[in-house]
Amino acid sequence: MALRDEDVSEILRIIDSAELDELSLETPAFSLHVVRRPAAPGAPPPKVPAAAAQAAAADQAPAADRPAAHAGPASAGATREIEAPMLGTFYRTESPSHPPFVEVGDRVAADSVVCLIEVMKLMNHIQAGVSGTIVEVLARSGELVEFGQPLFAVAPDA
Repeated sequence: MALRDEDVSEILRIIDSAELDELSLETPAFSLHVVRRPAAPGAPPPKVPAAAAQAAAADQAPAADRPAAHAGPASAGATREIEAPMLGTFYRTESPSHPPFVEVGDRVAADSVVCLIEVMKLMNHIQAGVSGTIVEVLARSGELVEFGQPLFAVAPDA
């Protein structure tokens, strides 16, 4: 039995409304592994479910071990990375006719939308999770990104 877009939407809606942290579902036709990542301390809750839908999740590190944005080397001026909270196609813009959500040099707040990740025809708005200035774009628009892959480097506010 193949999943339709409506089926995936309903599964994600149920997971988002439930008190589940992780769910694995396997059938002979497909495998689905969804993980809700805990919010960074002091960060507002995400507006979309932070879910990872992956067919080959077994070779991934557990989501609880991967923060949304992590500190780089412990030194003055260290950058933080905004990581992909799910496997999917990365887009820097809302549509081809729109400008990118953020550019190098733009200041972002923790709740600023920085990109979209498309998963099974669902567009997920990804928030920065950190306040600061974008110093580098690390992913290419239109390309597949993996869970935990760095998308942007940010110089955090002091």
